[in-house]
Amino acid sequence: MANCCNHNHENEHQHDHEHGHNHDHAHEHEHDGPCCSALPASLDRLAGQEQVAEGIRTAIRIMQMDCPIEETLIRTKLNRMSSVKSMEFNLLQRVLTIVHDPDALDEILAAIRSLGFKPELASADKSLPEAETKKPWWPLILAGLAAIASEVVHWLGMAEWLSAGLAVLAIAVCGLGTYKKGFLAIANGNLNINALMSIAVTGALFLGVWPEAAMVMVLFTIAELIEVKSLDRTRNAIEGLMKLAPERATVQQPDGSWQEIEAKNVLVGSIVRVKPGERIGLDGIIVAGRSSVNQAPITGESLPVDKAESDAVFAGTINQASSFEYRVTAAANNTTLARIIHAVEEAQGAKAPTQRFVDRFARVYTPCVFAMALAIAILPPLLMGGSWHDWIYKALVLLVIACPCALVISTPVTIVSGLAAAARHGILIKGGVYLEEGRKLAWLAFDKTGTLTQGKPVQTDFEVRTEMSAEQCRRLAASLAARSDHPVSQAVASAAEHDGVARANVEAFEALAGRGVRGVIDGKTYYLGNHRMVHEQGVCSADLEAQLDLLERQGKTVVLLNDGKQVLALFAVADTLKDTSRLAIEDLHRLGVKTVMLSGDNLYTAQSIAAQVGIDQVRGNQLPEDKLQAIEQFGAEGMVGMVGDGINDAPALARADIGFAMGAMGTDTAIETADVALMDDDLRKIPTFVRLSQATRGVLVQNISMALGIKVVFVALTLVGLGTMWMAVFADVGASLLVVFNGLRLLRK
Repeated sequence: MANCCNHNHENEHQHDHEHGHNHDHAHEHEHDGPCCSALPASLDRLAGQEQVAEGIRTAIRIMQMDCPIEETLIRTKLNRMSSVKSMEFNLLQRVLTIVHDPDALDEILAAIRSLGFKPELASADKSLPEAETKKPWWPLILAGLAAIASEVVHWLGMAEWLSAGLAVLAIAVCGLGTYKKGFLAIANGNLNINALMSIAVTGALFLGVWPEAAMVMVLFTIAELIEVKSLDRTRNAIEGLMKLAPERATVQQPDGSWQEIEAKNVLVGSIVRVKPGERIGLDGIIVAGRSSVNQAPITGESLPVDKAESDAVFAGTINQASSFEYRVTAAANNTTLARIIHAVEEAQGAKAPTQRFVDRFARVYTPCVFAMALAIAILPPLLMGGSWHDWIYKALVLLVIACPCALVISTPVTIVSGLAAAARHGILIKGGVYLEEGRKLAWLAFDKTGTLTQGKPVQTDFEVRTEMSAEQCRRLAASLAARSDHPVSQAVASAAEHDGVARANVEAFEALAGRGVRGVIDGKTYYLGNHRMVHEQGVCSADLEAQLDLLERQGKTVVLLNDGKQVLALFAVADTLKDTSRLAIEDLHRLGVKTVMLSGDNLYTAQSIAAQVGIDQVRGNQLPEDKLQAIEQFGAEGMVGMVGDGINDAPALARADIGFAMGAMGTDTAIETADVALMDDDLRKIPTFVRLSQATRGVLVQNISMALGIKVVFVALTLVGLGTMWMAVFADVGASLLVVFNGLRLLRK
């Protein structure tokens, strides 16, 4: 139908199992310089533009474009223009993003207008004026009454001219738009449903089948309206998230007073006050007060979470218990909620494998059916003496059946419904390909700290191994540890701070990936690192090895302070498991997913944790490159996923077929690199993701089977002489609505 839904990228990312992902998304172009200086003066009115290497990238909203039919028309037209470098279509958002020569935009807009569309700048309001979007119902009602009257006049055997006149009136009132679109499609060499319907209705008029021609056009118009309403629910599934964050926030002014201003104008670092029952307007860190917060819109958690000073809060969540103040950490356009919305909107444009197959099939299907209809109209009368009237009629019925809309619409509606269902449960999936492929996971690799464990270890042991005083050793270790963001280092720093140990100034600080840190204190270089570091430095002794072995067998992580010549002190730190880790691993095993831990900690510590949660395999002392190699090895046995939260996990996350990041405590690098983010760091969301992937695949198969099955049945009925044009319209409309409503079932998952 004319309002089928799909979303497409001309330069879509292909999922490459052999060579890994490319996470440098095509839509994230770097600025080469100030955009405005490269834009012609006539473009000053347009927003959503930037200069890229290939030219100027412009986002254009086309409110009439929400179906592959319109996309194909535009693509065909613009592909003929040498000034157009690339195109990306997001039909759910009705946005065309185009890269073009700097002086070509006016020509491009004119070409789009010549197809009957009204392009507008993408940063404008998403809706057209009501007069343009809300069409009156009376023409359709009048057309329906005229079509019914034409049928009654014909059935009663009254004058044929009266039946013909009523039919022509019905078609004129509700079908001129279809004829206009059909003419434009044919003129551009495209056989879409508007062209097929125009040909079919015109043919019926020439055959003198007046009432049927009128009824077919009326039914087609009604079907379009029903489909628009159905698809709007899918289109708005993510859009509703935008309304979660309030438009205004109460901000502290320089003089200490409080003033309510628009959230988009609040600067990072500002202090915002939230009352009980209010939605939190921006991301931040609580600086005064405590409360409980309903985080379900962001993390999917069913129960409120207690918040106190130093805890993070998210835009769009709801304060429940009491007032508190927080310091803003992200602007309105960069909050966690805004990033979720942006990521899911971008995900709508990445085609899943089934959708790519369906698109390729549809491009072949329609011309083949059109050729079949042409052959049926001509060959039987010429070769077998059949009735021209009867065989042309059958050919016209086939033209209506030829529309592949139900087939094409089946995949995007299903995928977007799945993405929206996942987002509602705190699972941010960055593309339909990951949603569809998640059911194939054979291995899932886990980082340990912050993923399986709380990521907030505490210091359990401390021992001086030199003549230096205990306080001096703790001072040196705490000074280095405070500069590191690793949870083990933070545990050492926190323990020293708790005991009132002063810190020294650190110069030339450097993080040593997979080993530890070093820095210059009081003119001397000190190191704070793991077992691997002291081995590589050659400062490990037999008695130290024995002590480390004992501590590591207890599941503790040991960091050692040394000066490059000898170990000065050791610190043992223990982490605690998340309550949900064991449950998540058990659930994954029930789904047939095998698990492995890839930890930077020593093997004994890793084995201790793995035994507690039931993980299948363990690898310890893993550097970032070791984790990457492990992912490649397990990938040879099937689809492999990686779960992590730190910068050191980024290479493995990128290489895995599906990367999962901890969205609450994970680093920005890990979250940006991963394909799926768990917004509340609950590993039980991964089995939920796998089940949703299985359900999505099931609905896709159901929809494709229904769409093709209905087509086959009605083609067969037509060939044996039982099919009629109005039946064909019902078949096409019915199939489209069936697949839409079936796809929307995923929203309830």
